[in-house]
Amino acid sequence: MKKTLLTGAAAVALTAGMASAEELTVFGPWLGPDQENVEAVLNAFAEQTGHDVSYVGSDSFEQQILVDAEAGSAPNIAVFPQPGLAADMASRGFLTPLEDGTGDWIRENYAAGQSWVDLGTYANENGEEELYGYFYKVDVKSLVWYVPENFEDAGYEIPETMEELKALTDQMVADGETPWCIGLGSGGATGWPATDWVEDMMLRTQDPSVYDEWVANEIPFDSEPVVNAIEEFGYFARNDDYVAGGAGAVASTDFRDSPKGLFDAPPQCYMHRQASFIPAFFPEGTEVGLDADFFYFPAYEEADLGTPVLGAGTLWAITNENEAAHDLIEFLQTPEAHEIWMGLGGFLTPHTGVDSSAFGDPTLAKMNEILLGATTFRFDASDLMPGGVGAGSFWTGMVDYAGGADAEAVASEIQDSWDSLK
Repeated sequence: MKKTLLTGAAAVALTAGMASAEELTVFGPWLGPDQENVEAVLNAFAEQTGHDVSYVGSDSFEQQILVDAEAGSAPNIAVFPQPGLAADMASRGFLTPLEDGTGDWIRENYAAGQSWVDLGTYANENGEEELYGYFYKVDVKSLVWYVPENFEDAGYEIPETMEELKALTDQMVADGETPWCIGLGSGGATGWPATDWVEDMMLRTQDPSVYDEWVANEIPFDSEPVVNAIEEFGYFARNDDYVAGGAGAVASTDFRDSPKGLFDAPPQCYMHRQASFIPAFFPEGTEVGLDADFFYFPAYEEADLGTPVLGAGTLWAITNENEAAHDLIEFLQTPEAHEIWMGLGGFLTPHTGVDSSAFGDPTLAKMNEILLGATTFRFDASDLMPGGVGAGSFWTGMVDYAGGADAEAVASEIQDSWDSLK
């Protein structure tokens, strides 16, 4: 089906209208406050189009969507937290391609637009690649957290390049301070924070195409670019002078506890690299923007790879086609669809046409500036790899490496685990 894409909510209303109203079911991972937020967006769509929209959330989304698709009872639209599952379902014929022109719209209206097209493009059951996924609601991981008062007292400036970040790290040590807090502990998921470090370093030392080849195992895990990225993480994490508690404490420190050293007096560390969610584990009463703040985890000036951003996000795909499903994807392209959730909190978007004043939280507005400044966006690699690797040997391998194991040996073991899945 080919249709000229419209540009506003009013145009969407003309497309659907009360005369052609349909029932539309949306299934996703959100419960609680996030469910209320997505329902606010869907209610606006329903009011403007006349479609009868219902949303169902589940904490077992990944399992249930497959069951429903195989049973022929899939919702009209499914909201996927991970592209890998969507790609698998596309290859089995369970997804409907988005309308012609959607990819061009994304390229023109999303920061790093081609990245979002690539992330939503998968091979169908015939091996033909088509655009199936539209990204809406994004998370940013390429952040470094710090306490502004500590930086001010010590006379430290925010680094704008990786070279400056490393120089600042050395300056802190020369001043008798400890630069970093790093913790990899996370119960059964121990090791995942290190995978984020490695992914960020891949994007700062290699062309994005190499990152993609790594995710697809088109280059082996123990190839030079990947081993180098692991050692870039080790530059920070395996130096006793650089890490609170020494390098030996990295693997055993719980990631939820690791940023607390920022707030000690005197500070046990000055910087903590972690995603946008980490303030949930700051001391009670911490005000982000005042007591704590963040800056972009910078890229190497010498590498000239732009400003890559690592993150995650949800993609919306059509799993049971009707006209209302296409109308909803079209509505999600309007600034209004983004601004509704922006005002409710917990929402970031690469849409360059939104009004940033719609953010109800200045911290989110600042994070969104980083997202909009991205020249490349890449999804968390471990979430795209087979579970036995991305949520298995990659995690445990990074714990071994943080504990002193050789980077190439660790990478070879991870590659062996990937080979065993084939």
